[in-house]
Amino acid sequence: MRSSVLDTPRGAAGLAESLLPPLGDRWLHTQAVAGRARELSRCVAAADRDLLVAAAWLHDIGYARPLSHTGFHPLDGARYLESRGASARLVGLVAHHSGAVYEAAQRGLSAELAVYEREESALLDALTCADLTTGPTGQRLGFTERIDEILTRYAPGSAVHTAISAAVPYLSEAVTRTERRMAGQPM
Repeated sequence: MRSSVLDTPRGAAGLAESLLPPLGDRWLHTQAVAGRARELSRCVAAADRDLLVAAAWLHDIGYARPLSHTGFHPLDGARYLESRGASARLVGLVAHHSGAVYEAAQRGLSAELAVYEREESALLDALTCADLTTGPTGQRLGFTERIDEILTRYAPGSAVHTAISAAVPYLSEAVTRTERRMAGQPM
């Protein structure tokens, strides 16, 4: 298993900080998602905890203007991280975070996204939960509030609105599984 400095919270945070602050709220969201991932890390295997936090720091890296080539941030982020030598697992987590497969289908990018392995795991669930319980400016939101916020921000018929609407059952299950895992852990 290949890993890099980007697979560590410190390395990932440094890269995120080098690219995302000009995006304002996106940077606030990213910092809060990383904090939420640290909280949720207790529900993943000890060996995966740093990777979860690193993926949280980097989940929206594809929004950075220099990296945005397709306009689909999970794919743009994954491609950039792969070019920087990140591990295949980190690249896959960024590529597939928060039900990206649904939006890829809307954008006609399913084949491009499928290049990156999608793991079904507590790790991907926790990353999804961290993202979907954190609002656009870093505020803590419940899952339903976050989905409502996204659906309000993106117009009906847009790729994001349509994808999130279709993904709700999958996303809800990922958040519920994470919350159950957390409930089974000592506080």
